[in-house]
Amino acid sequence: MITTVFGDAILPRGGRVSLGSMIQLLQPLGVNERLVRTAVYRLVKEEWLQSEALGRKTDYMLTPSGRSRFDEASRQIYAADIPGWDRRWRLILMVGEIDVRVREQLRRALFWHGFGETATGGFVHPSADLEKVMGSLASEGLEAVRAQLMPMVAVNARAAQCATDINMVQKAWNLSDLALSYEGFLQKYEPIRDALHAQGQEDVSEENAFLVRTLLIHDVRRLLLRDPQLPESLLPATWPGSRARLLCRDLYRKLLPLSERHLDANVRLSSGTVPNASRALVSRFEFGMDLDAGALNAA
Repeated sequence: MITTVFGDAILPRGGRVSLGSMIQLLQPLGVNERLVRTAVYRLVKEEWLQSEALGRKTDYMLTPSGRSRFDEASRQIYAADIPGWDRRWRLILMVGEIDVRVREQLRRALFWHGFGETATGGFVHPSADLEKVMGSLASEGLEAVRAQLMPMVAVNARAAQCATDINMVQKAWNLSDLALSYEGFLQKYEPIRDALHAQGQEDVSEENAFLVRTLLIHDVRRLLLRDPQLPESLLPATWPGSRARLLCRDLYRKLLPLSERHLDANVRLSSGTVPNASRALVSRFEFGMDLDAGALNAA
């Protein structure tokens, strides 16, 4: 939850916040001060965050590697559309003798990038940016891999899809369990979206808008960690992930102005300064909407 709040709420405000503000933001979600302190300490140990003391108070900010990881996650969470497909599979192969522990580390890192594992022990994805993936692996100290593109011979159309493509998807990913999770997400958040459509936002407090926004992105982030982000042409026609993405975009848009006013009132640095929200915040999901200056407290 701290990771979610940092990525969604704190990163657009410079990626730095006082520990007291983080405790205050999470308290209504049932996360007490002891848990926040313990989790933040763990994130520092894992080099996601670093600290800076100011008297008796402490600010926490993203490390360079932590910011890089948050930026990569943000590109997935706030992407406007699923990427298209150039009809080439990205294949990553292990080369030489690799320690079992290192191989598992590689497998987990590639899974995070959406790769599925083939029967021959390779890793495959239809649209991943190999340069970025390999750079990410190198930054984690994982360089014992070789990557290549595999062009497919058959022309792929929705009506006459190549059996090889279908088999590749079925063998490399378990989409059934992910589809059920997306259906659960829809059942959870569609009533909230519908209520806001019907009743408007007049009865929604700024704090509740922030809490729902946080839970929304927290749940989306956990789904996307399991979602390989396959091109639409390789997904089932009724794929619930597409509906979930539209729902998240719609609900986030409705909650953003109120939730930002809550952050204006409650996010502080140890110096007492209110960190300004970047105007880049409104580009999330490519809303193309206008937020008033008061709502964003923008620089």
